[in-house]
Amino acid sequence: MVEIDEIVKRCWFLAGATASGKTGVSLKLAAKIDAEIVSMDSMAIYRNMDVGTAKPYAHERAQVPHHLIDICDPNENFSTSEFYDAARTCVGEIWDRGKTVLFVGGTALYLKTLLRGLFEGPPADWQFRKEIENEIAEMGDEFLHQRLQMVDPVAAHQLHPNDHRRIIRALEVFKVTGKPLSHLQLEFDNKTDPENCRVFALRHDRAILHDRIERRVTTMFEKGLLEEVALILKKFDSLSRTAAQAVGYKEAIAHLNGQMSLEEAIERVRIRTRRFARHQETWFRGLHECEMVDLPTDFDQDATVDLLLEKGNQRQV
Repeated sequence: MVEIDEIVKRCWFLAGATASGKTGVSLKLAAKIDAEIVSMDSMAIYRNMDVGTAKPYAHERAQVPHHLIDICDPNENFSTSEFYDAARTCVGEIWDRGKTVLFVGGTALYLKTLLRGLFEGPPADWQFRKEIENEIAEMGDEFLHQRLQMVDPVAAHQLHPNDHRRIIRALEVFKVTGKPLSHLQLEFDNKTDPENCRVFALRHDRAILHDRIERRVTTMFEKGLLEEVALILKKFDSLSRTAAQAVGYKEAIAHLNGQMSLEEAIERVRIRTRRFARHQETWFRGLHECEMVDLPTDFDQDATVDLLLEKGNQRQV
């Protein structure tokens, strides 16, 4: 299995918020550096979840070999540790073929894992998580954040009060180990100088990104998100806990169940996607290794690729 320091030194990484244009840029960049693409998108791993996850189309995947897309069913859970192992296997196989590895995606936790290794922690305690979710429903977001503040103030400072999933995980780790998650993660916080790796995240002006998100969400529903979700539920009955985190699917299910109108579902997806994009950019800015690449108003894929190549070729790797 390849070592983490070799991955950081030898691979290229292209991240960015949802709807930032990663797919188009990645295809052109991969052609320039003779690379195969390894997805670091936690929802692209699921078969049948195509429209809502904005996977590369089949003809795009035919241009450049893609990996870690469509590797499990929507009713299966897929952990960060499973991604870590699968990604390292892919890297070794791609290198054996004499190709470069280009990681592409917006899952910040996957990116951090590839750059610094994996802190697995204790397994999930689903009963505890259910109890906490019930407390959120009764007491609200601020109560949850205050509870974390008491046991792990460092993690509480780093996490937004609305980031339920990570707050619950931090509380869960403390319950099982008796130690703050932030302390346990310190050994996996070794940073690489940005000049010694090629880690880039595309960033648009906020107004432009919101417009791109607006168009992305409209396109999702126009291209059959509801029909896709209906087929998934018919085939698999329900989504796994990890698959259910995909933006848009929860809202589509609620609409199909008669719990909200189509207009309300679409608006909720837009709001949730904008919020998700903000969280992604916060994560990327917080990674020491990651260089934010600000894009002009007249975003052009070829010009962006040329800029990334210029930056990447200057790195001391």
